[in-house]
Amino acid sequence: MRPFKPSLLIAASMAVATLATSSQAFAYGAGDFFTRVGVAQVTPKSDNGALANGALAVDVQDKTDFAFTLGYRFHDKVGVELLAALPFKHDIALNGENLASTKHLPPTLTLQYYPLGGTQARVQPYIGAGINYTRFSDEQLAIGELDLDDSWGLAGQLGIDLLIDDNWALNAAAWYLDIDTDATVNGAAAGTVEIDPIVVMAGLSYRF
Repeated sequence: MRPFKPSLLIAASMAVATLATSSQAFAYGAGDFFTRVGVAQVTPKSDNGALANGALAVDVQDKTDFAFTLGYRFHDKVGVELLAALPFKHDIALNGENLASTKHLPPTLTLQYYPLGGTQARVQPYIGAGINYTRFSDEQLAIGELDLDDSWGLAGQLGIDLLIDDNWALNAAAWYLDIDTDATVNGAAAGTVEIDPIVVMAGLSYRF
């Protein structure tokens, strides 16, 4: 697992946005339907637990793929957003050997606060909190049968839009997802895998 600091991406986006200047003002607030599309990296935390009474150390590998969101702002400063994606496939190392893999689909719903919503600011940061549901599928294990239970957990979000015009914006966002799954190996309970990833996405935002 390589270390990853999503705060650097958000900070860089804010720096670019601060340096950008424009005399044009854009509406940004209540009644906006929007979608955000981009490339997302899922980076699980460094220690993912152990299986078989501690005999097998688990390391869930990073994955990068396409992701998108759908959202609505029902108030200038408040909205909701659903994170969706194609299923992410992760390799899983056991005691340092890539012996397993799984696909997961992590739809995440957040309630968002936009501190500059309803103003003419081109830079629109936001923060969100909500809930994540993760469905695991196509589990593979070289030394037997693996099954991972679906997971419910809390989620947190930070993001920023840099408005280009009335519809388009550059976007960067990061989520923390609480994903813990009970693992079964060859029909027997084997332990809990704690994935708890940071998801970082960069791309475009479009308002309808």
